[in-house]
Amino acid sequence: MPWPEYSAAFAPGLTDPQCPAPADVVAHGGKGVVRRYNVYRNNVTVSLIQALADIYPAVQRITGAEFFRAMARFHVRATPPTSPLLFEYGRDFPAFIAAYEYAQALPWLADVACIERAWLDAYHAADRPALDAGALAAIDPARLMALRFAPHPAARIVRSRHPAITFFTMNQAEGVPAPLHAHDAEDALITRPGPDVIVSRLPAGGAVFLTRLLAGDPLGAATAAAFDEAPSFDLGANLAGMISAGVFTTLQPGEPA
Repeated sequence: MPWPEYSAAFAPGLTDPQCPAPADVVAHGGKGVVRRYNVYRNNVTVSLIQALADIYPAVQRITGAEFFRAMARFHVRATPPTSPLLFEYGRDFPAFIAAYEYAQALPWLADVACIERAWLDAYHAADRPALDAGALAAIDPARLMALRFAPHPAARIVRSRHPAITFFTMNQAEGVPAPLHAHDAEDALITRPGPDVIVSRLPAGGAVFLTRLLAGDPLGAATAAAFDEAPSFDLGANLAGMISAGVFTTLQPGEPA
């Protein structure tokens, strides 16, 4: 059988325990086909569960290994991989967690998973020099609000109605987490200006401000949107913090209004 047809017949059952071994699969001497296929199927499932555990270590630490692996097994059966790169697997896992019946008591768990996914994507993003902190000083003040900012490939935002950054940070290392004292919403900024990925908390209005900038809006429009959401928004502090965090690569001057 040609390889594409053989692969199409062989692969579907690897994540579905109810699927019988393909009829055209043979073993050495024609013996033990079903048993050997089941062993291979089990190895694939275990490998994908471990890939999810490697991508979402904070989620596993929060839930415990037994709960996590049971949840991950359901995800593996529902969502087989589409890429040969294991770090690409599990992009739908946060959404799966949000809908998973037995995780409803942890409404912030899916947001922690989103931060972990963003962390991994930032880690694998292309390298680019970050915008120099003094670049704004050379801009004509009359053109400042028309500026557009080119985003760094590693820049990510995760918005949460829960203290997701706190839970993520508390579960990054072994040991007993400190007591949780805050229950406020937290918007995460994930960047990689150098070799290390940084997760930081955006202040009020910062997420909508940065979302608009990353979408290509000029500074004036992004600032207006931030003030609409948070009247206490501090433009200077937010812009300086984002440049320092390596969110942008270049400036694109625009025409003054």
